[in-house]
Amino acid sequence: MTKHSHSSRELRRQPKQQRGKERVEKILDAAAAVFDEVGYEKATTYLIAVKAGTAIGSLYQFFPDKAAVFNAMELRHIERVKVMWEQANTPEIVQLPLRQMIQAITSAVAQLFEQPVSRVVFIQFFISRQIFQSIDESITQEAINFMASILKQRNPNLSEVQYSLLAEVCVHSSNAVMLSALRSPDLQHRQQLTQQIEDLLVSYLEPYIGDHTSDNVMKVMMCPHCQSPQLSRNGYRRGKQCYRCKDCGKQFVEKVK
Repeated sequence: MTKHSHSSRELRRQPKQQRGKERVEKILDAAAAVFDEVGYEKATTYLIAVKAGTAIGSLYQFFPDKAAVFNAMELRHIERVKVMWEQANTPEIVQLPLRQMIQAITSAVAQLFEQPVSRVVFIQFFISRQIFQSIDESITQEAINFMASILKQRNPNLSEVQYSLLAEVCVHSSNAVMLSALRSPDLQHRQQLTQQIEDLLVSYLEPYIGDHTSDNVMKVMMCPHCQSPQLSRNGYRRGKQCYRCKDCGKQFVEKVK
């Protein structure tokens, strides 16, 4: 997940007292607001200190510059994401009916992004990748691995290729919609877009990990010759759906018992 094992922009000193920890959190929330309002390039430590209601000298006790502030935001976001994944990937959630499971996961994600630091870090990751020091593309792969683990638990009959592909589509599509939602100034519109993520994932995953998924359904969705999930519809034969495998090129007819 991290580009460097030791950041060149670490805190000057770690707060030990509760008051110091609260001051750092206040500075990070203020920085998130400043980066959101004026962008990273125009942001300054002075603006961040003013927004936090603290003296610039107090900010410099912990952070040498705005890059160090942003890196601390990255690390805070990573901590929160890992906690969310750990709490969501439990038997109590994974074994819920599909709609309830997806609702639990999307609600946890929505709560994560209600926090200013995580919301701004997520947005900046897609529009200003060059300013990041601790987060890189591997965090997306970790999200895919998290989702693939859930899919595998719900339906062990999925092949490794298939649950990995499904997880990748879930993560990338959710990220795209979530990015639009978080950048929307209209709270109602943001909530509507977030709700669409839930509906999107439920509709997409139902044939694979739905509450009534059967082995027969899974066989229909995979090439019987090479087990690839990369299929395209190829007309009908005697009233049965035909498929063509995009990987091996072979055709087969849907088997219905």
